Amino acid sequence: MSGESIEATVHRLAQTPGGQILTSLRNAVQRSLKYYIGLFVVGFLIAFPFSSAFITWLIDADRLPTGVDIIVISPVEFLFLQLRIAGTLGVVLVGLVAVSHVAIAGSRHQAVKERIEELELRLPKPGATVVLSVLSSLLLALFGALYAWEGLLPFLLEYLTNDAQRAGLSTEWRLSGYAGFIVNLVLASALGFQAPVLTTIVLRSELVAREQLTASRRIIWFSSFVLGAFLSPPDPLSLFLVALPVILLFELALLYDRITR
Repeated sequence: MSGESIEATVHRLAQTPGGQILTSLRNAVQRSLKYYIGLFVVGFLIAFPFSSAFITWLIDADRLPTGVDIIVISPVEFLFLQLRIAGTLGVVLVGLVAVSHVAIAGSRHQAVKERIEELELRLPKPGATVVLSVLSSLLLALFGALYAWEGLLPFLLEYLTNDAQRAGLSTEWRLSGYAGFIVNLVLASALGFQAPVLTTIVLRSELVAREQLTASRRIIWFSSFVLGAFLSPPDPLSLFLVALPVILLFELALLYDRITR
């Protein structure tokens, strides 16, 4: 091992093009930190007054399988769930703005511009392509949420309830666990349905050739299950039902690119 200190190593890495880009992005985020905090507070304040009504709607008897009761096991559980819902909306708003901010700041960095010119990448230009990509992403996220809400949730809740009742167990679900199960499944499906947009952007911008993407099909399939394991509720059936549409949509995006190329 060399005698280079940790400080010297960090300084040397910071002088590389990648280190300069990361430093630039970090500085851009730090300069906007107060705006991110303000955006989080705005999202929190907007969501919190409606969180109680949302929870009441969520636990309505018509939406629960037969024989299931929702319980709270601590005096503050309902309040904590309200805070969690409001905080989630605030984090989502901050995340959307932060990703856009970082993408714009990164694209304007000189090292990034030089690398794009060197590789002769054809990135989407502002206009109809970008608008179409955003609209497609939002539409697919809506379809993913509907897929989870109308298809996955009724099936999984009924299946899990019947499985527990056949084993002679009482089906009393904790409020926070029930709400978390629903939110995780809907968000996982909404994110997973972005696969066609990401695949099409990667292929049309020529970041990766279609032949390379096709050759890596098994790795991408495996990655879909890994991603589903992190995003979906922790049971094998949910994992499979979340990962399968991602794989199918990825294959459809490859087929679409082949036909329209």
